[in-house]
Amino acid sequence: MLRKRPRIGTVAVVAHRKKSLGGGLDELRRLLADEGVGELLWYEVPKSKKAPKKVKKALKAGARLLLVWGGDGMVQRCVDAAAESGVPVGIIPAGTANMFARNLGIPEDLPEAVRIAFHGRERRLDLGRVNGEHFAVMAGAGFDAEMIKDADRGLKERMGRAAYFWTGLRHVRGDLVPMKIKVDGAKWFDGEASCVLFGNVGTITGGIEAFDDARPDDGWLEVGVTTAKGPVQWARTLGRMSVGRSDSSPFVRMTRARRITVKFGAPMAYELDGGAKGTVTELRAEVVPGGLTLRVPAPGDAGDAGDAEEPGVTPG
Repeated sequence: MLRKRPRIGTVAVVAHRKKSLGGGLDELRRLLADEGVGELLWYEVPKSKKAPKKVKKALKAGARLLLVWGGDGMVQRCVDAAAESGVPVGIIPAGTANMFARNLGIPEDLPEAVRIAFHGRERRLDLGRVNGEHFAVMAGAGFDAEMIKDADRGLKERMGRAAYFWTGLRHVRGDLVPMKIKVDGAKWFDGEASCVLFGNVGTITGGIEAFDDARPDDGWLEVGVTTAKGPVQWARTLGRMSVGRSDSSPFVRMTRARRITVKFGAPMAYELDGGAKGTVTELRAEVVPGGLTLRVPAPGDAGDAGDAEEPGVTPG
């Protein structure tokens, strides 16, 4: 006689129905049945911008675990809605880049991602917040946002991660824009730049190791500004990033802060977690320590990102 698995509480799935992984959403349903889910709340959306309402509905209905099916844009929208709720989130990385999942060792393997969501360890991770909206990986304005905006126009579906490289080549000749940047209330940068980035983790769009010292649980945001212009300077900058520390480039300046204000001399496109958001003349960013509870690989798992320090500790 087979022993039944103990049922767990209410589990909510918020899925981008146009994204795919493994055997798709049908396989996900079968895997959830094997986990002994008690009540299953199932929401599918055609676009990530429709996900926040579903997340809030799931939280109001008493979800004890939130599974997010999709790419970084979908994760960002759902994390923004679930921030500081205390409800653990499990990521099913069904997108193109899956930056957040990759940084935390969550594989693009459906059964394993589900196993981690149910049986992995819980970590309290920081979030960033820009102009009132949360992000988990990165935010930025200028070169990277223009690149992402172009990649979003159907290229990602046709070319996958190569879309970022292709669109990046089209923007290396972009103009520099005056920027005034304050970190924790003090003036830090005043000059012309092509890009400003805020990072919560190390690896960003296109698999670039941009922030060498970033940790998603240290209570800080990394801040980087790039003055590179033209193909030669951008090649030198990206070359330094690929073989050494990003801040060793003469065209890159970096620091860390809890609050950042950026004022632009002209409207600039900005992005959150690889999703284009529009244009702004000012960005206000801050860290939200411990704002997200996430299920990640347990110590010893093949994909464990392996941080020895206690998550969520803010340096004093």
